[in-house]
Amino acid sequence: MSQAISEYVTRDFGTLSDYLAIYETEIPGKLALVHHDRTATYGQLGDLINRFAVALQRGGYKQGETVSICGLSSIEYVVAFLGTLRAGLTIVPLAPSSTPEALVRMIEDSGARLFLVDKTSRDAMGDLLDNVDVRVLRTDLDGDESFHGFLAEPGVKPEPVVIHPDQPFNIIYSSGTTGVPKGIVQSHKMRWAHTRPADPPGYGPDAVSLISTPLYSNTTLVSFIPTLSGGGTLVMMEKFDASKYLELAQKWKVTHSMLVPVQYQRLMDHPDFDSYDLSSYQMKFCTSAPFKAALKAEVLKRWPGGLTEYY
Repeated sequence: MSQAISEYVTRDFGTLSDYLAIYETEIPGKLALVHHDRTATYGQLGDLINRFAVALQRGGYKQGETVSICGLSSIEYVVAFLGTLRAGLTIVPLAPSSTPEALVRMIEDSGARLFLVDKTSRDAMGDLLDNVDVRVLRTDLDGDESFHGFLAEPGVKPEPVVIHPDQPFNIIYSSGTTGVPKGIVQSHKMRWAHTRPADPPGYGPDAVSLISTPLYSNTTLVSFIPTLSGGGTLVMMEKFDASKYLELAQKWKVTHSMLVPVQYQRLMDHPDFDSYDLSSYQMKFCTSAPFKAALKAEVLKRWPGGLTEYY
């Protein structure tokens, strides 16, 4: 651990963006993100984050305002997420599985002036989005009204912002199973605690986390945040598939993963599970649903590394 990071982690409060700013300088060549055959180092990620943050500031988006995003995991998604935070705005990740009507209500309820969306979600929303007072950027296209067209030029730096501990980091909407989805506001102070996880062995610079749950979910964020704050590597899946998961875990020598019980069950049921080399695993996590004792026992027996269940 570098002296800068050693000093930073002892603070009473800090931000994920500040961690990343240190890594952008100290380990610019270290691999930060993997998505299919695309990768980004901490140096490349930092430049993209800065370019998005500068574009927000130049576009008149103010600290404390909100930016919403809906789509499958991608490098563009991560950059928009982190660039929004660096500019001092609040990120509002929305579930692509929501109905178009619900997505419109959540965009309006959050007060977002900018909405990033991929092709699948944009097509699903159809004409409904045309009536919403929000600028729309496509994460999967080029051109002026796209993520890449929005970015400022390479090498720029945003105006620094001061983040208050109680300032909203994100707004995550509930499923709305018993009514209209409600926005759950989570502060930078709360997320600061997630940058320093207590679960041993924790996320450090050698951590490789396989993210197979969506980035709008708190389930994912409690793995996403400490991986990046620790200077580790994130390997992202758009959608969970047991065979693909096992291939990626073996290829990238994954050390950490957050999964829900049904994913553990599908992996344990995979006919070739025991033929994959998963010896790199240090810790696995589970949350979001009841985790049966028999399944836990099977995971511990057949899958190297520890297992922690969050309730």
